[in-house]
Amino acid sequence: MITEFTKPPWEVERRLLVRIDAESNPEYGEDPYERPIEKLIKTCVLNIDKPRGPTSHEIAHIVKDLLNAERAGHGGTLDPAVSGVLPILVNDATKCAGAVMKGGKEYVCLMRLHGDVSDDLLEEAIRFFTGDIYQVPPVRSSVARTLRIRTIYRIQLLEREGRNVLMKVACSGGTYIRKLCHDMGLYLGCGAHMQELRRIRAGPFSESDSHTLIDLYSALKDYWEQGDEEPLRGLLRPVEEAVKHLPKIYLLDTAVDAICHGANLAVTGVARLEDSIKGGDVVAMMTLKGELVALGKSRMDAEEMLEGDRGIAVDVERVIMPRGTYPPIWKGGRRKVE
Repeated sequence: MITEFTKPPWEVERRLLVRIDAESNPEYGEDPYERPIEKLIKTCVLNIDKPRGPTSHEIAHIVKDLLNAERAGHGGTLDPAVSGVLPILVNDATKCAGAVMKGGKEYVCLMRLHGDVSDDLLEEAIRFFTGDIYQVPPVRSSVARTLRIRTIYRIQLLEREGRNVLMKVACSGGTYIRKLCHDMGLYLGCGAHMQELRRIRAGPFSESDSHTLIDLYSALKDYWEQGDEEPLRGLLRPVEEAVKHLPKIYLLDTAVDAICHGANLAVTGVARLEDSIKGGDVVAMMTLKGELVALGKSRMDAEEMLEGDRGIAVDVERVIMPRGTYPPIWKGGRRKVE
């Protein structure tokens, strides 16, 4: 039985709209999947399969040391007793951590009921807790215990054996599955707790393409000792993969460097965009080669950007691409002439 509320972010279908039919100059930038390995090591994302035991912070610290990185962060905390998908973002990719955390999560959970409950009543509880729910974080949490609204996109009952209930839960970031099980137990009138938990998706990253720390160490060993970079390329993913689930706007080459210097995106710099964009959405601004330039908050709907000829389309919040990757078009308030 599957109870579904709405599609999670990674399943939203988007259509690309063309505002200006333009191409990118091949002299600047690069295909993200053809970056030199040295550049990839410096700014990348790893989809780590976290084992039970260490904290999420400890896993990030291990990756940071192995890659000799200046900093590393993760895309959503997993408790030490929980295993599964833990995206690790390296150096400037850490600026995308918030976007990954807002990209939704998916878990496989074993819930233990404290009393006997009929199948019909259990299915009723699953339906009741699908959609927008109120949730207070558990006592053992790192955030303030205030009432919050979270979204359960769907709950799939995988298997049941007596008081043991195995289910798959797709939810918004910041949802506590431990608390969900507790609250379902209250609704059922018998009590319940979370017995085991594994995360199988975090934003665009899934269990099927995750890797262990041993995989990373082995790939680095091959690279250091034999110069073989292929195993390492299979683990270190371009920063662009951290925003796969976000709606995207593709920029004209002439707009890229201004964005890298912190300018907001004007409508005139938009070449293509996805039709799902709404005002207030967090969007990824990309080059026409598919490189991530920056993250920002949209001021307009897709239709307004497509048909407009003036105004600010996006407030830039996080710049990812280094300055100078694309040539500056404006200098000292005047158009630069080569």
